[in-house]
Amino acid sequence: MARTAKHEELRLALLAETAGAPPHTPLPTEREIAARHGVSRNTVRQAMDALVAAGSVYRVQGAGTFVSPAVVSKSLTLTSFTEDMHARGLEPVTRVLAAETVRAGRRMAELLETTPDAEVVRVCRLRLADGSPMCLENVHLPAHRVPGLLDADLTGSLYDLLAERHQLLIRSARQIVRAADLDDTEAALLGVAPGGSGLRVERVGLDHRETPVEATTTTYRADRYDIRFTVRRTQP
Repeated sequence: MARTAKHEELRLALLAETAGAPPHTPLPTEREIAARHGVSRNTVRQAMDALVAAGSVYRVQGAGTFVSPAVVSKSLTLTSFTEDMHARGLEPVTRVLAAETVRAGRRMAELLETTPDAEVVRVCRLRLADGSPMCLENVHLPAHRVPGLLDADLTGSLYDLLAERHQLLIRSARQIVRAADLDDTEAALLGVAPGGSGLRVERVGLDHRETPVEATTTTYRADRYDIRFTVRRTQP
């Protein structure tokens, strides 16, 4: 039987050592790990690279390597961020970055099936879980369907607010998921290194009449989110 490579043995050992450690716990330095386990710095580097690639730990330039928070798996079920976080025992927090009425413009008019000159309400929010940034959310809604929305508390579930205040229920949604390179502003808000990657989800939420109610672009941290779904083969 082939012997397990040293860097793989070390990777498994480090994984066991960090199991149960709180998120953002710092790991020892490469020099300390090499001395403790009696291996070369190159072996340590290979093991750490594998842990980083798997999302088990993350590096901060000039600061060190830290235990990664747990990844949140987002299914294709239509749920709000608040519902997703509560389901995982995490405490959701929202910071409202912008809330205003703007002109729809051509792109948003197409998505919301209105005219470019129509007024839409734009709400931009940073969503956090247990104090850690998770995603940036940019929502557009037809202004005539949500009168007075900007006067409401926008730090909770927007879906709940739309249902309670405006009797608008999102019954289905069209979604597109893309990989995205984060710009400097997005990276800073999400707490990741500039040039990092993210998952960008573009969604158009529809009511029971299949009429667009919202057009939302959400940018998730790629190290904190994955999207899972089941596919089935059509039988001939």
